[in-house]
Amino acid sequence: MPGSLDPLDLSIQIPYHFRCPISLELMRDPVTVCTGQTYDRPSIESWIATGNTTCPVTRGPLTDFTLIPNHTLRRLIQDWCVANRSFGVERIPTPKQPAEPALVRSLLKQAASDSNACSSRLSALRRLRGLARDSDKNRSLISSHNVQEILTNILFSNFNSESSNELNHESLALLVIFPLSESECVCIASDNDKVTYLSNLLYHPSIEVRVNSASLFEIVLAGMRSQELRSQISRVDEIFEGVIDILRNLQSYPRGLKVGIKALFALCLVKQTRHKAVAAGAAETLVERLADFDKCDAERALATVELLCRIPSGCAAFASHALTVPLLVKTILKISDRATEYAAGSLLALCSASEESQREAVNAGVLTQLLLLLQSDCTDRAKRKAQMLLKLLRDSWPEDSIANSDDFACTEVFPFR
Repeated sequence: MPGSLDPLDLSIQIPYHFRCPISLELMRDPVTVCTGQTYDRPSIESWIATGNTTCPVTRGPLTDFTLIPNHTLRRLIQDWCVANRSFGVERIPTPKQPAEPALVRSLLKQAASDSNACSSRLSALRRLRGLARDSDKNRSLISSHNVQEILTNILFSNFNSESSNELNHESLALLVIFPLSESECVCIASDNDKVTYLSNLLYHPSIEVRVNSASLFEIVLAGMRSQELRSQISRVDEIFEGVIDILRNLQSYPRGLKVGIKALFALCLVKQTRHKAVAAGAAETLVERLADFDKCDAERALATVELLCRIPSGCAAFASHALTVPLLVKTILKISDRATEYAAGSLLALCSASEESQREAVNAGVLTQLLLLLQSDCTDRAKRKAQMLLKLLRDSWPEDSIANSDDFACTEVFPFR
């Protein structure tokens, strides 16, 4: 429960009938089953999901699996929370009720019908998006009603008509909430008109439309095994330029950064077209935006840097940016093991291609960072890259750098233990 009350310290006990009989915790969303017993919704749903068909308390058969919200008990629990807030008890929020299957079917039918007015279809799509955002359970329910096919049909129908633009954009916003099957991804990727339409949306005046288009590209690229189709999409210059523009200019829109780096990484997995990312300004953008990413996205950004450093134009672009090498050195051991591995790999590529990068790395303190890496619990791949980088940089170290280091006193640099 909120606040993690300790009855012994706070001299307060949760009333017995406010506790779920299954979890013994304060109920946040009490629901009643057909036997008349009340449980917390997540607990009884888990009980039923594991194949149980009896009431946990009465052991009577559950002849009906409908869960009826117990609003009276929930309000009593909320009142109790308010009355005891001086003890650190937080009021439980009023839960949003899960969507009814009949409602979802009705809304999908309303949205899919070409005979309905555009305003009616828009209203249905917006309500479905609200339900999908409410809970994983709602998303699962909506997805089970073939929503992806319905939304794809709406998105790519009449996309040259100005009157249907808003409907298309709303269907796109809902579609990116759900995963697509490989066949659905192939259907989009193999149609040049659909790819062109989505790439045009990357330059739409609406930030949300641009980000949703980039998100759909990432979903499609990640959802296909066909290298030919992935390469076909990544050959479109406008996609790289649009995605990188999102990263470059939407730093105040957190979702834009997250979607942008996921899309760019997916595009850069296609080796043959990485030069397009470089030409569109990926190197400068990644270096200048790295500090804005959270942990997971920073890992993906550094993985993208390493991918681009594997081609000559990428190496040259990163090497020409004054902040690249110092930033990569600073990143080692600062974010995560994966981030460290990608940073070390990028430095290895840059230093292998340029003596100037070697000097910059040494001046930025890479020697200390690599020695710490080798003593850490980082991945074996990261350590191998560190060893290779140390060997490469040996001739660039200042003469006193080893003599003054306890780690290297009277020893050779290699082999490492």
